[in-house]
Amino acid sequence: MTAFAELHRAGGPLLLPCAWDHASALALAGHGFRAVGTTSLGVAAAAGLPDGASATRDETLRLALTLGSAPFLLSVDAEDGFSDDPDEVGELARQLAAVGAVGINLEDTLGPADRHAAKITAVRRDAPGLFVNARTDTYWSGEGDWAETLRRLEAYREAGADGVFVPGLTDPARIASLAARFDVPLNVLYTPAGPTLAHLADLGVRRVSLGSLLYRRALGAALETAADLRAGRDPDGPTPTYDEVRALTG
Repeated sequence: MTAFAELHRAGGPLLLPCAWDHASALALAGHGFRAVGTTSLGVAAAAGLPDGASATRDETLRLALTLGSAPFLLSVDAEDGFSDDPDEVGELARQLAAVGAVGINLEDTLGPADRHAAKITAVRRDAPGLFVNARTDTYWSGEGDWAETLRRLEAYREAGADGVFVPGLTDPARIASLAARFDVPLNVLYTPAGPTLAHLADLGVRRVSLGSLLYRRALGAALETAADLRAGRDPDGPTPTYDEVRALTG
């Protein structure tokens, strides 16, 4: 078992914060997070490109190259692998592993389950040490389809996924059911409207991702600060110094 896989513990799930650039990743690691993910929304927005449209392959690889040798375990959000061709997704995974990434998140975008399973198989073949977190979007864009969720996750596990991910699922009973059903870690996306981290741990979840939450909060803090200053108010909240941020580039 890899060091990254060992962080997916029952009773003490991996809380995975997601960075969008070098500074945010190093800052998170500096606050004691042993593993850091990337957020596809943050990477896409920073580059002025659409998220979830297979438009940020180069930006994702560039960020992984920057972060792969840093002193933390890196898991990369690779959307759907940026291709419908399983061999191309396998090659992407090989490149990510070569620069030091230890995990990859692959979403099915509700495309054919057999195609997504083939991508997972290709990643296992071309980057056997990479932790494959297989995401299904059955609950991401609507109320969810329980039977379809099970069908897809079972196919992805059979294809070799090391973990399964259902963003948008917040119902405690169904979360617990999935955690008990699969022999690999269940990943859920944290949402302030959903169960707390402690509750998710009790339900059997072994990985909790923050997704784009930190990026969106950072953007919100920037807008709030600008509005406060315009209104003659002193901004609240912690502000890293110039030298502290500069040190992150060393």
